[in-house]
Amino acid sequence: MLKKISLLLIILLSGYQYTSNACTIIAVGKKASADGSVIISHTDTGPDSRIFVVPAMTFKPGEKAPVYWGIQDADRDLYDDGIILGYIPQVEQTYKYFQSAYSHVNEYQLGLGESTIAQREELVCTRENGKQIMTIEQAQIFALQRFKKARDAVKFIGDLMTKYGFQPSSGDGAETLVVADTEEIWVLEIFGVGPGWTPESGKPGAIWAAERLPDDKATMIPNWSIIKEINAKDKKNFIVSKNYKQEAIDRGWYDPKSDKTFIWQEAYSPLPVEYATSRFWLFHTTFAPHLREWPDRYLHGNPYKGIQPYFQIVEPLSIYPFAIKPEKKISVQDVMAFQRSVYKGTIYDMEDDPAWLVPGKDGKMVRSPLATPFPGSDMRKLLRITYRRPVARHRGHYGMVLQLRGWLPDAIGGVYWVYLDNPYFSPYVPIYAGNLSVDDSYKTYDPNKYDENSARWAIDFVDNLANLKFQEAIKDVRKVRDPFEAKMFSEQKTIEQKALDMYNDNPEKAQEYLTNYSNNLMQEVTDMFLELRNKMIVKYTNNRE
Repeated sequence: MLKKISLLLIILLSGYQYTSNACTIIAVGKKASADGSVIISHTDTGPDSRIFVVPAMTFKPGEKAPVYWGIQDADRDLYDDGIILGYIPQVEQTYKYFQSAYSHVNEYQLGLGESTIAQREELVCTRENGKQIMTIEQAQIFALQRFKKARDAVKFIGDLMTKYGFQPSSGDGAETLVVADTEEIWVLEIFGVGPGWTPESGKPGAIWAAERLPDDKATMIPNWSIIKEINAKDKKNFIVSKNYKQEAIDRGWYDPKSDKTFIWQEAYSPLPVEYATSRFWLFHTTFAPHLREWPDRYLHGNPYKGIQPYFQIVEPLSIYPFAIKPEKKISVQDVMAFQRSVYKGTIYDMEDDPAWLVPGKDGKMVRSPLATPFPGSDMRKLLRITYRRPVARHRGHYGMVLQLRGWLPDAIGGVYWVYLDNPYFSPYVPIYAGNLSVDDSYKTYDPNKYDENSARWAIDFVDNLANLKFQEAIKDVRKVRDPFEAKMFSEQKTIEQKALDMYNDNPEKAQEYLTNYSNNLMQEVTDMFLELRNKMIVKYTNNRE
């Protein structure tokens, strides 16, 4: 009976719409982080939230590796990567990695985060109007299978795009990757070359450039290019394609005879839009509030400020640097908090929209218990609420914070903190680089079929039920989620020290220990949200009023 009720409610409440992804990346250099680790993150990482281990493998000389289209699809079999578009040479030995819609880490602490970025219309291609075959998610997999160091992976991915052609797979956008190891982080931006490209043309199949993030700085990518000036002669800090500037010259987007400096961000991106500038603003005011005078977008108690756009500052992207030195060193928990942001107290906070104000018991206007930072499209139409894109999203798919630490063995040093569905609701759980498996609850998900054994569905169910009375329901979630996370972080050093002691005697035993630890946490999350679901159905039933 419970399963029937669950299925009915999911049909009524879910309403997923898979449009183009909207990912946010944060990257923190080892001298800018609170514990000396390299940190990268990725939110809203594609429809297929299932995570599974692909083991290291060996191949015969001369074998070919297929290039797939469809890796992001959640309605395929777990091990079905889709349609084969072509092949590249295979290597004799590949490394173990964790696969998902966008794969993030391998056994040697090589990490990747992705954000689709806007590009000029002329640079867009499709499978129908060109011969480009290399999607960003396929390139990520190849890099994780073959490399241990970030710089090597950047060069490899760039060469793949040049030779085989960049094929957009998230709408018509270009792509940014942050590529990291335990020592350094690179920001790699890849733009298309438009329709009509063929390998036989001899021309590069993409335009790309990479810049190294200084160790003492942090950056954020909000679906927009962040690389500005490029010094191609500085091989220590820049890696670029041969056509990185020439394409802009040939297309009339940059005149080398002018006095203007070539700005990569301006050359290949369209005019900026607020879904990006709002996140630029939030990141810089959060981590470098005194760097300069930023636009004032806080409500200061005035709920109507957000609906007075005529008076809002429209700033140029040039005020936001490639990276900032944070005024306070950034922790893993700080990145998680940013990923959960809904712009509380700012003009972008939909929970503070004046449409939610209703008469209270004393006649004064108060916020409705239905007020939510995630109003669906029907609710926004009904209340005439303007959509403002938060960092956390109810259609979040899944996401991660990756902690890379060179002073520990790779199996223990790499911690892949993962959330499912919506970071505003979901706990993070650690998956270690040495883990041998992922719990079944985190690799079970079909968007077209509810499943009691799926952590994604359990969290999504609670996320949807919260709309019955959001202001109270979110307190129920935090009451169980926050102590769960606090306990994980308080025990992290103890767990890892025990694993390290085991590792010195028997590495495989340490891997088994961490695998069991992580998988038990994943199952605990699933059970936690199933129990929350059952309590919330009873607590917020309309039979009470």
